Amino acid sequence: MQIITNARQGAGVRLERILTTPPKKELKSDAKEEFDTLSNELFDLQDLLWGARMNSVLIVLQGRDTAGKDGTIKHVVGSLNPRGVSVTSFAVPTTEESEHDFLWRIHRHTPRQGEFAIFNRSHYEDVLAVRVHKLAPKSLWQKRFEHIKDFEAMLFEHGTLVLKFFLHISQDEQEQRLLDREKEPRKAWKISAGDWEDRKHWADYTQAYQDVFARTSTPHAPWMLVPSDSKWYRNLIVARAVAAALRPYRERWQERLDEVGAKKKAELKAWRKHR
Repeated sequence: MQIITNARQGAGVRLERILTTPPKKELKSDAKEEFDTLSNELFDLQDLLWGARMNSVLIVLQGRDTAGKDGTIKHVVGSLNPRGVSVTSFAVPTTEESEHDFLWRIHRHTPRQGEFAIFNRSHYEDVLAVRVHKLAPKSLWQKRFEHIKDFEAMLFEHGTLVLKFFLHISQDEQEQRLLDREKEPRKAWKISAGDWEDRKHWADYTQAYQDVFARTSTPHAPWMLVPSDSKWYRNLIVARAVAAALRPYRERWQERLDEVGAKKKAELKAWRKHR
């Protein structure tokens, strides 16, 4: 996985040079045990996050069609307690949404303190699909890069950990997954001529994503590029990254819970004394 934390790094990204397959040292036979360990750790970290109410987590999932956004949600987010998780898929804006600024519909779904929010596609579609399909003039969508950076900076200042993942697949793998959908009855509902049409814009989307990495990568909201041709490796890498982002907060969350616990015990002791 490549982590991009600033514009200089982002400007150097060329997607065609980045592997979409696991490194040779990563073995599927070893992945399950590590993934299970990470799942347990994520559940524990989420419990601390929920109780301390000092931070929240926003996970942004972007990628081409069939990259595995739903699969990542199923496997990685499935490790969490659904009590504190919301998942939002951003499709074509409704009439009401279109009549507001482009971030209006996004901000409504950001997480409260103690909770996770998962975005399946996100505000980045307004500098990706909008750009590629010419749904707005360049003079409009160009300005959105700075709006997005300011928006994510504001979320971070208010305690939200912003984790942005680009699920990186190859053209060949995408084609195979699209064909597999036609063969598998349970996946036929996902078939869309639009997915095949979008393949004609592969190069345009590549340039659009590379500009996104160059314009919106920051230390507090980095882009993480995840090789996603192998589903097991994609899930493992995302789980690793989420756990790594939360671990530094474990101690402070525990300290807050200890403080709350001591206060609750004192209240209970006083109640017993005067009942």
